[in-house]
Amino acid sequence: MKDIEVVYNEWLSLFPLNERKRAQLAGKFTIEYNYNSNHIEGNTLTYGQTELLLLFGKVSGEADMKDFEEMKASNVGLKMMTEEVKEKHPLTETFIRQLHKTLLREDYTVYTTLPGGVQSSYIVHAGRYKTRPNSVITRYGNRFEYASPEETPALMHDLVKWYNDAESSGSYTVVELASLFHYRYIRIHPFEDGNGRIARLMVNYILSRHGWPMIVVRSRNKQSYLNALHQSDLVVGPIPSDGAKASLREIRHFHTYFTNLIKTEMQADIDFITKSGENIWWYDGQIVTFRSPNTSKILFTLQENPAITYDELTKAIGINTSAIQKQINNLVKKGYIQRRDSDRQWHVLITSTI
Repeated sequence: MKDIEVVYNEWLSLFPLNERKRAQLAGKFTIEYNYNSNHIEGNTLTYGQTELLLLFGKVSGEADMKDFEEMKASNVGLKMMTEEVKEKHPLTETFIRQLHKTLLREDYTVYTTLPGGVQSSYIVHAGRYKTRPNSVITRYGNRFEYASPEETPALMHDLVKWYNDAESSGSYTVVELASLFHYRYIRIHPFEDGNGRIARLMVNYILSRHGWPMIVVRSRNKQSYLNALHQSDLVVGPIPSDGAKASLREIRHFHTYFTNLIKTEMQADIDFITKSGENIWWYDGQIVTFRSPNTSKILFTLQENPAITYDELTKAIGINTSAIQKQINNLVKKGYIQRRDSDRQWHVLITSTI
């Protein structure tokens, strides 16, 4: 496997990009990041719904309105983070709390049922550190505790100070700095909700701040992501304050995973930029190559005329209607295209590489 610096230098050599490819790359990342980071946390929007919402401002299909609002807030948070990168000033707790408030939008109440059927509730605070303990039940059935509300402010203060000092000293590589910040932050879990989304935004804050490409933790690889964190938890131990100050050696499992993730994502960007052709498309981090040129012809035709009928499509492509319908059904099934009942128009969700 290539060394990460080799892949990074290969990625760097491709810039600057032409305007079309730059816009394609930015649009691709916007959809893939927001879809995957929220899908990991249980958001029900499909990839297609996410693209329609963020690129076209349209709501399509069935989903809880909260999920649509959450996805829009996620994109605002992403933009807020990228603007903060440009400022070049030290990281602050205030920025992290503002980012959290942007993602959650407002305080809300969670209702739960305790053992014995007792009803309970608590408030999730937007932009404020937690006021109640939080924990997670691991896949092995044991409870894993995060930092207490009482110790969270001091641990967050120490985390931000450590980051600024470490960045100034140059004592870590960019990848080491990002992976260590992510792990330490997760072990604090400073908010009642949204901690994973903040951690992934902060990783991209650190990478982008140092001229590295932003990355996507893919929902389809969620288990590998969680396993890497778990393996490091076993080395670091269960005490939250130890996790909040873990060393790079102690989190070696997560750091190895994270390094490979960055290499994979950079290589995906390289492929997206360098591999092009009428039959080569892109969908959620993966190259899609169609064997039949008719498939690409259908996609290009739908892009040019979203309101086209089956009869018109048959004439334009030059194959019979049943073959057209079979291809269309297959493209819909894979999520590459979608037709909105409200405007009776086709939306092509897969991205052309040309």
